[in-house]
Amino acid sequence: MIELLTVILVIAILIALLLPAVQQAREAARVATCKNNLQQIGLAMQNYQMAHRVLPSGSVNSTGPILNQPVGYHVGWLIQILPHLDEKAAFIGYDFQYGVYDLTNRKIINHFIPGFYCPSNPNDTWNYVGCHNDSESPIDFNNNGVLFLNSSIREKDLKDGRSHTIFIGEASDGGLLSWASGTSSTLRNMGHPINSNTSTLNSFGSRSQYGRRGEYSFEENPELDGMGDFEMQTIPDLSEEPLNDKNELTPEDRLSLMKVGGFSSSHSEGAHFCLGDGSVKYISQLTDDMILKNLANRHDSNLIGDY
Repeated sequence: MIELLTVILVIAILIALLLPAVQQAREAARVATCKNNLQQIGLAMQNYQMAHRVLPSGSVNSTGPILNQPVGYHVGWLIQILPHLDEKAAFIGYDFQYGVYDLTNRKIINHFIPGFYCPSNPNDTWNYVGCHNDSESPIDFNNNGVLFLNSSIREKDLKDGRSHTIFIGEASDGGLLSWASGTSSTLRNMGHPINSNTSTLNSFGSRSQYGRRGEYSFEENPELDGMGDFEMQTIPDLSEEPLNDKNELTPEDRLSLMKVGGFSSSHSEGAHFCLGDGSVKYISQLTDDMILKNLANRHDSNLIGDY
C-alpha cells in the first residue's frame, strides 16, 4: 500500500513539473502563429502599396471624424488588402456601392478569415489593428499614423523610415463593428500604454449588441435605438450627421463615440507589432511612452533608441 502511494505521489510531482512546460510550449506555438499572422498582413500591405503606389486608407468615409457607430460608409483598410491575402473571392463579393453596415454586404463582413485572429486571445474577436495616431485622438484626416480617415500615404510620406514606423499592432478588445469597419474596431493609437485598461464604450467587452464573429447584424437589431433605420444605402448619401431630433447626439455622446483606445494583447507583458519594413517585434508594455509615440508617428523625425 505504501509503495502504491509513493508511486502515485511521484507521478503527481512529475505532472506538476511538466505541466508548466507543456503550457509554455503551447503558448510558444500560439505566439509563432500570431507573429506569422502579422507578417502576412504586413506583406499584404506592402503588395498593396506596390500595386497602387499608396498604402490603403485606414477608413473611407465622406465626413469626419469617425464615430464608432454603425452609420456611414466606413470601409476599412482590411477590406482593401483582401486580394493580397488570397481572399479575392471575399473582395469581389463585397459591393463597394454600399457601406459596411448595409445588408448587401452582410455575408462578407461575417466571413471568417483565420489570419485575423490571435490564437492566444480567448475573446471571439479579431486582433490586428492599424495605427492611426501617436496620441488618443479621433480617427480623422489629419492623424499622424499611416492608416487614418481617407489616408493615402506614399513612400515619401514615411519620413522616419519603415523600420521605425508601426503599421499594425494587436488589440485584444476589438470586435464592436466587424473586421471590415474603419473605426476603433480596426484602428488604434499610442495614446495609452500597451495593455493598459483602455476599454471604452466602443470596445467589444463593453458593447457587443451588434453581434460577434459570424453573427453581425446592424439594420435589424432592436438595441440600436433606431440607428438601424438610417442605414446608408448608397455612396452619395454618406453622412454621420443625425437625421432627426430623435437620434441627435449630445456633445458627451459624440465624445464617447470618437474615443479609439490603444493596443493590447493576451500575451504576457507586451504585444506584437508589425513595422513598415514587414518585421514583427514584441514590444514590452514597460517601454518608454515617448519611444512608443515616436514609433506611431510616421514623420516626427525623432531618433529612436533601443526598445
